[in-house]
Amino acid sequence: MTYDRDNYSLFVLPSTQDHLQGVLNAVVVLVMYGDYECFQSANVYRLIKVAGQQLKVLFGENNLGFIFRHFPQVQIHPNAQRAAQAAEAASAQGQFWQMHEILFIHQQELGNGYLVEYANRLGLDISQFLQDLSRGTYVERINADIEGGLRSGVEAAPALFINGIRYLDHWTFEQVMAAIVAAND
Repeated sequence: MTYDRDNYSLFVLPSTQDHLQGVLNAVVVLVMYGDYECFQSANVYRLIKVAGQQLKVLFGENNLGFIFRHFPQVQIHPNAQRAAQAAEAASAQGQFWQMHEILFIHQQELGNGYLVEYANRLGLDISQFLQDLSRGTYVERINADIEGGLRSGVEAAPALFINGIRYLDHWTFEQVMAAIVAAND
């Protein structure tokens, strides 16, 4: 497992302001910076999701926390920023993780019409959803995630931190699991 504690520490520590699955005071807390239009971000998220399910069986429900932070790479993914805004607008209506899943599943279909379709599918208040998108209500929050990522050495998505230290090894199930298990010791 490759770590560089000097240059790759998490600048913004996990908090209740984050989108969290599991518990904040877990033995192992994963923080992922991702981009909804990035194929590799979707793969890493799926890998972490499967790993998390196995780890809950091995270590119990309260030993793992997973945080997702936005890192849209608008220079190569023109719909990523808008997708992040849609996730935040869904979050305001208690549906962040549901929208998060849909966006990664349909990452090739992130135009405005699709985002409204996904919001409708989730039963969101479409009027509020559209107002939030048109006003850019959550742009500051997304920019704060990006800034925190940049200050943590993130240059591209996906980026993963395990207990505050940047994970730099290969993105295989076995290696990510090994890193998580090692952090649990």
